[in-house]
Amino acid sequence: MTQTVRPKPGILDIALYVGGESRIDGQDDILKLSSNENPFGPSPKAVAAFRAAAVGLHRYPSTDHRDLREAIGEVHGLDPDRIVCGVGSDEVLQMIAQAYAGPGDEVVLTEHGFSMYPILAKMVGARPVEVPERDRVVDVDGILAAVTDRTRIVFIANPANPTGTMLGGNALRRLAAGLPRTAILVHDGAYAEFEEGFDGGASLVDAFPNVVMTRTFSKIHGLGGLRIGWGYARRDIVDVLNRIRQPFNLSTAQLAAAEAAVRDTDYADRCRSENARLRDWLRTELAASGVASDPSHTNFVLARFADAGEAEACDAHLRTAGILVRRVAGYGLPDCLRITVGDEAGCRRVADAVAAFREARQ
Repeated sequence: MTQTVRPKPGILDIALYVGGESRIDGQDDILKLSSNENPFGPSPKAVAAFRAAAVGLHRYPSTDHRDLREAIGEVHGLDPDRIVCGVGSDEVLQMIAQAYAGPGDEVVLTEHGFSMYPILAKMVGARPVEVPERDRVVDVDGILAAVTDRTRIVFIANPANPTGTMLGGNALRRLAAGLPRTAILVHDGAYAEFEEGFDGGASLVDAFPNVVMTRTFSKIHGLGGLRIGWGYARRDIVDVLNRIRQPFNLSTAQLAAAEAAVRDTDYADRCRSENARLRDWLRTELAASGVASDPSHTNFVLARFADAGEAEACDAHLRTAGILVRRVAGYGLPDCLRITVGDEAGCRRVADAVAAFREARQ
């Protein structure tokens, strides 16, 4: 009898993650607004630190990430010993799933939540439980009603991707307080820095023993190409995650660039300010063309069209103009397009293209 090697149950049910497109056949002048990248790039100090690290690439990096954790702690007012670093926040999310969920367990996520969440649940053999949202906003009551004695993890992105909406502090505390202590609330704050004055969930971690906050250097810090992220939790949870973390998961160059980036708070402040200005301008221009969007707390706008057909037609029109945005039908939003906030020239280009598209259909 012929036997074959088989993966664990759930692995073959995973739909591969698809990133934002970066090319259009026959087009050279591409405006990429499909991956929520910082149009201003990384801090010049981070670039300089990355270059300086090149002379030491023959050396193994530190295994404890001490310098980076201390820099993060200093800037954000956190205990460095409660910080864990990963290859993007995705790796931190994956470590949480590996450590705390498995076959027979349930992982709660939301209707329009980040598409990695169900992938992580299936990766460890757990069952993803999807909770509907209310007008593209996470529904706290819906989540609490979906929690059972099998729930081990609840994932929420806040501010959310791809909707751009956000839960306030009272709603977050009600969610955390309502969960059993046998379930971990993962507050994914990849876009937290774009909301002025928001701590990304740090105070929630300090108030509740079963909350983990994750953050990334890919968005406001402009280091998506280096893949660096971190998490903040109780020491016992961080200890668990470090036990399954690869010891050399971050390179010397990654660590140096991230430390310089997090310390350059002036640069992050300028990026936040420009993003807010251009985001509001873009929403206003889209609205003038008859395209609605919710107030966004991120570096993108979720443009809403009359139906899926109009969204697809607008996407096709933008592509002819060399503009790449993100279709989000896979997130349960077939009538929407997610548009990254670019620099001023980029925002004007996409606003003009959408206006021309709408005018041609009238």
